[in-house]
Amino acid sequence: MSRLIFINLPVTDLPRAVAFYEAIGARRNPQFSDDTAACMVLIETIHVMLLTHAKFAQFTSKTIVDAHKACEVMICLSAESRDEVDDLVRRATKAGGGADPTPVQDHGFMFGRSFADPDGHIWEVMWMDMVAATEAMTQGAPA
Repeated sequence: MSRLIFINLPVTDLPRAVAFYEAIGARRNPQFSDDTAACMVLIETIHVMLLTHAKFAQFTSKTIVDAHKACEVMICLSAESRDEVDDLVRRATKAGGGADPTPVQDHGFMFGRSFADPDGHIWEVMWMDMVAATEAMTQGAPA
């Protein structure tokens, strides 16, 4: 059985967050969703749990950071092509996210961009030509 990854994110407006993640291609799993949480399936092994602040606070005694002001984590997804990287950032921006909160990375064999969701959580999207990357790394190029 494959392992599943559940990324838990606190959100200030659950319906807005659900609409955003649907716009970038996730589908809502109603079995694990209610008025305090929504399970968004990116792919069968990666799920994003969108939790209201009240729900998120049930799982931690730590302060919930404002991701517009502080960064606790950056999540990176792979893409099949440079075009897919650009397309996902375009869809995220159109759905109310912010484009490229981190520097664009273009090393020829590797291309990455990022977006922030409406709550400020940063997602990187990276494409890599594995053959060219392996060659570049054996020749001492930066990764």
